[in-house]
Amino acid sequence: MPQLTLVAPRSHAMRSVGLMLLSMFCFAVVDALAKVVALKYPANEVTFFRMAFGVLPAFLLCLRGRPLAERWRQLDVRGQSIRAVTLLGSSALFFAGLPYVPLSEAISIAYSEALLVIVLAPLLLGERLLPRNALAAVLGFIGVLMVVKPDNAEASLLGPGLLVASAFFGALSMIQIRRIRATDDSTTTVLYFTVVGTLVTGTTLPFSWSTPSLPDLGLMLALGLLATLGQLLFTIAVRRAHAATLAPYTYTSIIWASLLGYLIWGEVLSLLSLVGIVLIVGSAVVVAVLEQPPEGSVV
Repeated sequence: MPQLTLVAPRSHAMRSVGLMLLSMFCFAVVDALAKVVALKYPANEVTFFRMAFGVLPAFLLCLRGRPLAERWRQLDVRGQSIRAVTLLGSSALFFAGLPYVPLSEAISIAYSEALLVIVLAPLLLGERLLPRNALAAVLGFIGVLMVVKPDNAEASLLGPGLLVASAFFGALSMIQIRRIRATDDSTTTVLYFTVVGTLVTGTTLPFSWSTPSLPDLGLMLALGLLATLGQLLFTIAVRRAHAATLAPYTYTSIIWASLLGYLIWGEVLSLLSLVGIVLIVGSAVVVAVLEQPPEGSVV
């Protein structure tokens, strides 16, 4: 018997787009804060504080609605654990790659996860890979290579390599959100992720730690709070609409990142990087425009 796939009405899709845009603004600010502290502290420590400072606000958000204990007992532990591990891996790899690459280029590489979703969705969700989507993905990955600008230098490839790995794990996380049981609401999903992330990264601190100053601790607090808010908005958006529909809007953070990178570090994109970013974003946008899901439920 074929599996039924529920498609959200267009009104829900538009609300999801709005949530995604807000989420991307939060993430752009988070990424700028992360780069500031990642230049001083190891990636595992930055990831730990990002998670730890997000636990309390995530818990407070969970106090609304059904009792938290009831939701926790009914939690899809396996699905949530896979999603938490993949997203944690994506975050840690991204923070590790940030010091080596300009902010806007780092986000451009990492957000090629939307193209990876196009490739991985047929394998993991059983969706059909259309030729036009495959072509768009190829063009997008050519854009990634233009941003990376490989020149066979090990040092220059370290940052981009970490960011490409981050994109792969990010794509797995986006797909896993769709596979989590519907009874797991968005706030519970975010809380589970922050708790698991805090515990996992906490075990790494004895191996790599640098005591932060109070101002930097304040930056990490802001990073954690904004990241939790952005993750909540992102999770709600993806649960209510097709991942392929929302994927292009993740690239709006590149605009904010370019602005923040210029204002804070004086970063200016090269022409080759700009062309690469246009290819990445353009390929994803074309897929979204051509794939307009019908309203209601379809087989």
